[in-house]
Amino acid sequence: MSLSDELAVFHPDRDMLLTIGVFDGVHQGHKYLIARLVEKAREQHMLSGVITFRRHPREVLSPSLTLPRLTDPEQKVELLRNEGVDAVIALSFDSQMAEIGARDFVDLLQKYLRMRGLVVGPDFALGRNREGDIETLRKMGREKNFDIMVVPPRRVSRAVVSSTAIRKAMAAGDIKKVNSMLGRPFSLLGRVVSGTHRGTSQLGFPTINLDVDSSQALPPDGVYATRTIIDGKTYQSMTNIGRRPTFGGVERTIESHILDFEGNVYGHEARLDFIGRLRDEKKFESVEELKKQIAKDIVKGRAMLASQDNNQFRYIDE
Repeated sequence: MSLSDELAVFHPDRDMLLTIGVFDGVHQGHKYLIARLVEKAREQHMLSGVITFRRHPREVLSPSLTLPRLTDPEQKVELLRNEGVDAVIALSFDSQMAEIGARDFVDLLQKYLRMRGLVVGPDFALGRNREGDIETLRKMGREKNFDIMVVPPRRVSRAVVSSTAIRKAMAAGDIKKVNSMLGRPFSLLGRVVSGTHRGTSQLGFPTINLDVDSSQALPPDGVYATRTIIDGKTYQSMTNIGRRPTFGGVERTIESHILDFEGNVYGHEARLDFIGRLRDEKKFESVEELKKQIAKDIVKGRAMLASQDNNQFRYIDE
């Protein structure tokens, strides 16, 4: 489907103020920019819209590039809608779209979305080879009657908030920093699948195994204090990411022990919210040693979950 075909689905009844980007993670920086978009649109009695892409443009332009994503595509759209915009427009970025020049892209936005302004970050560029940079778009705006509003980046603990910075913090296992930049707990979405059942038969700690998309960014191997959301209910949980070295495991798994829970949830969709990292994954000399460690993990994890305060996700501008 061409860009024209995708945009033609929308029929705004007023002029629109738009922002455009991948918005992977929908983090604090994205939220700040979108808040300015919504505010400005209301002041000017226009509709606010977010244009995002189902695939990261870098993956199309550099097929060999592996870029783990922070949010599931459907989750991303939901998070964007939660920011109070009037429309979220998810486009299928492909090689054909990559060849559209900045002027032609703007023409399509004006034709189908009644675009009268763009709210963007300082490094924004639009069109083939990023030819539509801020200065180019300002000149084009004077000619075509639309405005450009540039929003500065946000910082958390003196670090610029970006999807790249969050991926780096994730790779380092710094869940606190990840959550601070996101403004909410990092989440994994997936389906509950059957595992080896060792948790029940050998350890006495029944677990669920979560099957997530292979392109999903994951924290490093280790044990985490988490919250598990299944069928609209939230439970405290301890989650292990790794290969279960005590049992000679090879495949990487995501295995969660849900506290104070009994029931069969195989085949159900689940979400894991990561609150904090408890320890590295390690190989134990015996199953009994592992059981003792799991019991300690649960005590420490309960304390971590009990002490969690929403203020730890509050935006900090320094």
